[in-house]
Amino acid sequence: MTMVEHLESVESVRAACAEFRAVADRLRKEVGRVLVGQSDVVEQVLIALFANGHVLLEGVPGLGKTLLVRTLGRALGLSFSRIQFTPDLMPADILGTQIVVEDQALGHRQMQFRPGPIFAQILLADEINRASPKSQSALLEAMQERAVTIGGETRRLERPFLVLATQNPIEQEGTYPLPEAQLDRFLFKIVVPYAKREDMLQIVERTTGTLNAEAQTKAVLSAPEIHQAQQLALRVLAAPHVQDYAVRLVLATHPGGEFGIPELDRMIVVGSSPRGAQSLLLAAKVRALLSGRCAVSTEDIAALAPAALRHRLVRSFEAEALGMTCDGIIDEIVRCVPAEAQP
Repeated sequence: MTMVEHLESVESVRAACAEFRAVADRLRKEVGRVLVGQSDVVEQVLIALFANGHVLLEGVPGLGKTLLVRTLGRALGLSFSRIQFTPDLMPADILGTQIVVEDQALGHRQMQFRPGPIFAQILLADEINRASPKSQSALLEAMQERAVTIGGETRRLERPFLVLATQNPIEQEGTYPLPEAQLDRFLFKIVVPYAKREDMLQIVERTTGTLNAEAQTKAVLSAPEIHQAQQLALRVLAAPHVQDYAVRLVLATHPGGEFGIPELDRMIVVGSSPRGAQSLLLAAKVRALLSGRCAVSTEDIAALAPAALRHRLVRSFEAEALGMTCDGIIDEIVRCVPAEAQP
């Protein structure tokens, strides 16, 4: 029995949920053989994978962002590609280009498409904010439609297709802020913290010895298994009051709106789009499955609100002057918005 078949009985639902957790545990264990610590980051990346969403990882250089994505690519039985974003990167370097080739047998020339690195199932967009906005925008159609249009022809990307992008904090020299339209395509923005003392000791031990754990990483999941897990996640129940809670959290980010919080209105210039609510619910369904439940709770929504909404808010100058971060604004919204709607 596959995860998405025969879900009519309670027993089959429990078996499907248990199979899902076993799949996630295999992947988590394989990644953990290489990446030290960062358990919350790994958990959120896995949630995004099974929710079929893209991820933006932000942190200063050297915290293991690229290593995490590279290890995940090895642990999944999917095609993997990496693009190192630089200021001189052009859209054709990402998407591919039409080239002229000469047919020696027929004696004439013809146009031939040479695909770019975007034609992979796992795409690592490394240091994405070091490229110009023109090159960054080359990913927009691929992230939303899972297709690219070149020379008037639309080419579908192989499923699953997942973009895992890394970026350094925008305050660093030589970086370009990602446009809001592209940020909105990411399911999650995950902030990668500094390593703890015990984790750093393990990192030093692993990286200064002869053992290369990364090279020993093996594929533990296939594309069909990932697709089954994603389809199962879509079937997780979300009660009307849970859906309404996600919607009210998103509406609370709209300054001056019906559900806005007056004390925060001056802190927000632009609030979350409806994709914020979609991301919250999709990710919460996966989180519920990972916790052994087949229904979403309001706690799932609240726990994932920072990752799903932090990149969808634009702070005001006053908020920046006062040191109010997007996470601080979201924490206040979660604190003020009741889980149960008021009559």
